[in-house]
Amino acid sequence: MQRLLLHHAIDRFNADYAAALDSRRFDDWPGCFTEDARYWVQARENFDRGLPLALLALESQGMLRDRIYGTSHTIYHGPYYTRHVVSPARVTAPGAGTADDPIRAEANYAVFRTKPGSVSEVYNVGRYIDAFVHTEAGLKLQERRCVYDSEMVLNSLIYPI
Repeated sequence: MQRLLLHHAIDRFNADYAAALDSRRFDDWPGCFTEDARYWVQARENFDRGLPLALLALESQGMLRDRIYGTSHTIYHGPYYTRHVVSPARVTAPGAGTADDPIRAEANYAVFRTKPGSVSEVYNVGRYIDAFVHTEAGLKLQERRCVYDSEMVLNSLIYPI
């Protein structure tokens, strides 16, 4: 029963995470993470080879907030909407949910992008490799690695994956 509840909590977290991004509530995004969180967007080729190069590597909640500020206030780009589709999670290590023993999970994702007046297109596809911890506010990400399958990213990465 505990394992089932854990899966449900992670799936609910991922659904809320996607809803915040798709609803353009970008200021809510850093709150999904712990203060010392790490967030990477990395090509599968580099991940599989153990290479550290990532398209985006943020190493604290403060860096996540800076990214959102830049996205919202300083970066000029053509507007678009996103739609995240996230698979049910697979818990790879149940852990205690503490900083020293996080819950490890993976889920596949697909992000679609729609520019106003245009058709939707596949923007980014891959898997989340996560480390979750229990907090008073519920589950939070200690780490999220977005490992994308495509060797190309359309235009540039503006909004979080």
